Amino acid sequence: MRVRKLTLAAMALAAGLSLTACQNDDGTDESAAPPASIPSSSNGGSGSAGSDQEGGTDSAGKAPNGTGGTGGTGGTGGTGGAAEDGKAAKCRTDELEITAIDATVGGDTEGTVAVDLKNGGGRDCTLAGYAGVDLKTNAGSLSAKRTGEQAPAVVLADGETVTFGITYPINDSGGSGVRITALVVTPPNETESVTLDWPGAATLPVTDGSGTPVRVGPMGSAGQGG
Repeated sequence: MRVRKLTLAAMALAAGLSLTACQNDDGTDESAAPPASIPSSSNGGSGSAGSDQEGGTDSAGKAPNGTGGTGGTGGTGGTGGAAEDGKAAKCRTDELEITAIDATVGGDTEGTVAVDLKNGGGRDCTLAGYAGVDLKTNAGSLSAKRTGEQAPAVVLADGETVTFGITYPINDSGGSGVRITALVVTPPNETESVTLDWPGAATLPVTDGSGTPVRVGPMGSAGQGG
């Protein structure tokens, strides 16, 4: 029995010596794995937190909304010859063939000149409102006054024509009156004008200077300006 006790004591002593050999002086176990390293900064990492940084990317590699991804909502380029909302663009002066004829009917108390604007631009275009009308005379330039009628937009297909009218007082005073030398027409919303021969009566009666006696109708007024 005593021999068995000595044997057990010897085994316990040997186990203790073995355990001591596996430990450092401070009691730590060298066989344990070293602690994980700690990043020096929590910002700008490549982990999930990086997707929250400005200009970062999400797990799918796409730029977050509003952080500089490609394919934004801003369009490029214009609409060519078309205006906004799919409407035809305005007619330019250089696309229009403009002519004028005497449209006075016998017995009328006023003279009438009809002005035709033909679309020759190879595309649909829009004329809206009133054209500018000026008469050149031997007494200076005379601008026509608008009649005030409604002036809806007119869409002209290529080759189509729209007409507006100019009315003026007939000179029946017996005097020489004011001699008209030319007609100047400026299409609506344009700055380039076309100068034409005046096809109406040669003169206007002399006025007291209180206002222009010449009136112009809107697009589509079909030859009668008032």
